[in-house]
Amino acid sequence: MSDENRAEKPKLPPRWFIRLAWSVHRGLYRISGSRVGLWRPRADRWGTLRLTTTGRRTGQRRSVIIAYLEDGPNLYSLAMNGWGEGEPAWWLNLQAHPDATVNLVDGQRLVRGRAATGDERSRLWARWRDIETNLDAHAALRSSETAVVVLEPRPGAEHHAG
Repeated sequence: MSDENRAEKPKLPPRWFIRLAWSVHRGLYRISGSRVGLWRPRADRWGTLRLTTTGRRTGQRRSVIIAYLEDGPNLYSLAMNGWGEGEPAWWLNLQAHPDATVNLVDGQRLVRGRAATGDERSRLWARWRDIETNLDAHAALRSSETAVVVLEPRPGAEHHAG
């Protein structure tokens, strides 16, 4: 990390505010019958999707709305936990049970989650950095590396509209 990035420590809203904002987002999604709250990524911004995983301890279905970008047939996100410490529960769940479902504006997909590594991780991180210019500074707030999570189409699964 350069001295320049160290000097520019980004300011984040308090953790309670971040959690409240995402709770309101999820509430709008639910209340609107899934019509509000998801959008496709564009050249200059990320999109949002609803990810449903299997709980690593309970075995129950758990859903969360997360930001994502596209990489060919794959979708990818950052396991950032609001830039706070620790891994987000959805990423821990995916590590235990990689098969999941995503809801996008144009339908549902069956996916399998994994961490990007090596050149793939560098390439995907750089693409996210093109959109979020403070990405490296935000990542530096965490004591561990932020996983880049790839959601690949599940083998044999088809795209489901709806």
